[in-house]
Amino acid sequence: MIQTKQLFSVLMSLSILVTLVSCKEKEKKLSEIENPEQTGTPKIEVSENGHYFQTEDGKPFFWLADTGWLAFNKLDRDELAKYFKDRKQKEYNIIQIMTVHSLGVANVYGDSALVAKDLSKPLVTEGNDFNNAIAYDFWDHVDYALDVAKEEGLYLAMVPVWGSPISEGKVNLEQAKAYANFLAERFKDRDNIIWLNGGDTYGNENTEIWKAIGSILKFANPERMVTFHPRGRTDSSDDFHNENWLDFNMFQSGHRRYDQDDTERNYGEDNYKFVQVDFNLKPTKPTLDGEPSYEGIPQGLHDTLQPLWNDNDLRRYAYWSVFAGAAGFTYGNNHIMQMHENHSKPEAYGSKTYWVKALDDPGAGQIKYLKNLMLDFPYFERVPDESLVANQGEKYDYKAATRGSDYALIYVYNGKNISVNMGKIEGDEVEASWFNPRNGKASKIGNFKNEGTQDFKPTGEEVDGNDWVLILTSK
Repeated sequence: MIQTKQLFSVLMSLSILVTLVSCKEKEKKLSEIENPEQTGTPKIEVSENGHYFQTEDGKPFFWLADTGWLAFNKLDRDELAKYFKDRKQKEYNIIQIMTVHSLGVANVYGDSALVAKDLSKPLVTEGNDFNNAIAYDFWDHVDYALDVAKEEGLYLAMVPVWGSPISEGKVNLEQAKAYANFLAERFKDRDNIIWLNGGDTYGNENTEIWKAIGSILKFANPERMVTFHPRGRTDSSDDFHNENWLDFNMFQSGHRRYDQDDTERNYGEDNYKFVQVDFNLKPTKPTLDGEPSYEGIPQGLHDTLQPLWNDNDLRRYAYWSVFAGAAGFTYGNNHIMQMHENHSKPEAYGSKTYWVKALDDPGAGQIKYLKNLMLDFPYFERVPDESLVANQGEKYDYKAATRGSDYALIYVYNGKNISVNMGKIEGDEVEASWFNPRNGKASKIGNFKNEGTQDFKPTGEEVDGNDWVLILTSK
């Protein structure tokens, strides 16, 4: 009788244990369904309407990237893990990174990427053993970075070779083809790579080489997305929009102020104008700002005595471009993009801040609020609509506006009044709220008739950086 009771007790304990495990597994699956970005790195593709990105199961994917350009060659394994973990915690999903920055590039362990600075001859050793210096090479370190990034659910948007070696005539067409074939074969099974062809270079120069690299990478691995990272104040659509290897457009709005822009476009800081052009091109392709002004970098880039761009500017670029129809945004930081080491010696563009310290610069943690705001509303139906604004302004007074069928979002950079043309979304009434891009918090204003023109005045001073999003939702 005692043995029977003991057996019954054991069976009950096992039953409870199985139930707990089953519940945990169910909770895990539900969590993965609710947040697809936590399930790894599913295939990313262009949405049905051609303007945005989605995962292979049809869920919205908002491109939120950081520029960790020199991570492959300046960070060791522990530092790579630290960097990727921080960026995942701040809700980034992509890291833009250079593969070969210069033909003589080597990583922190002294491993060169190439044989005799020949792009067609990657320096590859047999094996991949970190404890064996001979076996662990530059490309094994890239593999390690991809592994760690995947564990964090991050995609690496990799520039095959930066533009300068090619623009300087150090790479010919055949070398470029051989290198592109090496990359395509080496990384064919990696599902967390996006290729950024080009690299701060003009698409109308060495065009044959860029087309060859793009074609090889795309058609060797059709499921990997490919774009072109162009020179400042230029756009991939300028030269490659109709190329069938180009999945989406990328522009670099650059680091200059209005009064520093000497280009024919003369967009100055109006990065949303690039989006407006690309949004209406055929065939339809997504577009985004792949390099705006970096937080902590001098205005105009090269003169270190100039004021520094700050988090206010990064938010302005982000909301302006996304509300104009961009599929996401790339954040940049002067100290992080070059992985400034922990010493007092200034590096490029006047950087004096250790990259680890810069991880928590204000702008770095604020852009996620834009991503979350966009994903809070029906994503694929969203369109830009400047006609929502009755008192449109220029330069810093510009008000960016976007909407769906039952919601509208209007961004103002400097706390000035927004005069809204009502009746653009459904319903006889709308509920209005203010959304704070600096902390991601929203507060209700009240309900309003959805007709005529209605003024909305943000709290605070009329000063640059007192930015707000007016949210209108149908009642």
